[in-house]
Amino acid sequence: MEQTPTVAPMIDLSRKEDGTSSKETFSKDVAEGLSQFPKSLPSRYFYDAAGSKLFQDIMALPEYYLTRCEFKVLTDNRQEIARQFAASGFFHLIDLGAGDALKTKILLRELSQQKSEFDYVPVDISGDAMQQLTDSLQQEMPSVDVQAVVGEYFPALEWLQENKAERKVVLFLGSNIGNFKADESRHFLQRICSNLSSGDKLLMGIDLRKDPDTILSAYNDASGVTAEFNLNLLRRINRELGGEFDVEQFRHYPIYNPHEGVMRSFLVSKKEQDVYIRDTGQTFHFDAWEAIHTENSHKYSLQQVSELGKACGFSVETVFQDEACSFADVLFTVA
Repeated sequence: MEQTPTVAPMIDLSRKEDGTSSKETFSKDVAEGLSQFPKSLPSRYFYDAAGSKLFQDIMALPEYYLTRCEFKVLTDNRQEIARQFAASGFFHLIDLGAGDALKTKILLRELSQQKSEFDYVPVDISGDAMQQLTDSLQQEMPSVDVQAVVGEYFPALEWLQENKAERKVVLFLGSNIGNFKADESRHFLQRICSNLSSGDKLLMGIDLRKDPDTILSAYNDASGVTAEFNLNLLRRINRELGGEFDVEQFRHYPIYNPHEGVMRSFLVSKKEQDVYIRDTGQTFHFDAWEAIHTENSHKYSLQQVSELGKACGFSVETVFQDEACSFADVLFTVA
């Protein structure tokens, strides 16, 4: 008898081991980032409901090549990617930062069509996003077993290691690895590798180095959607932490360094001002034209990607690229 697909209850790992909530961690990170010099805010806090909607709008912009390129890479190579995932039998497909899983659904449909034996474990810090994704998959692909996990990446991987012994394939799409500094990216991939076993796989999206003007335009679109996405971080602090930012007195400023291969985004104070944030109990001073660093986006060469993977316990199995070689999805295997 054919087994009935299941949609298991969501696992919520968003409360920290020390008992602190996500909101308390948000407040702590904001206070720490705005107290240092130069000021910074973690890019992971872009993605509340409003920020996630704005990012969906960004992905549809003509300047934002990344999503289109990766979508094409996955579409053109879906049969081979699915075949390599499923070559050794049943596996857990773990999608870190799943969001709406728009690109992952390309692979889910192909895996289902090939009748591969797997279940799908999307991981995201947004409980709303995971509920919406679970509901959409029930409608669109009822044959797929789903177990959504709400929380940060590593508590989720540790939970999976403890509770699911079978083979694992991890997805880290969208060039999200580019948001880390060099030492942070190594630490991140080493921690992923430490939660996997020999023969487990990682498919990682990589934005490759290219014309600097193309890269800069992707983060500074003419219609201003990316600017609103960055400024929404201040609005989120106002909404959730009782901040008193006058958002009109800040501007989005991106810059690309082709020597380092790093795209950096900032929010710049247009005037000298003080901003009180209720939940931190602090007032933060900004000089005129002082900047808050909000995001890095590193661009890689394929040689850098191979060296990074090797340093973290992975070997490159296959590189999937678009025709213009603008973007790559690299399949690694745990050595």
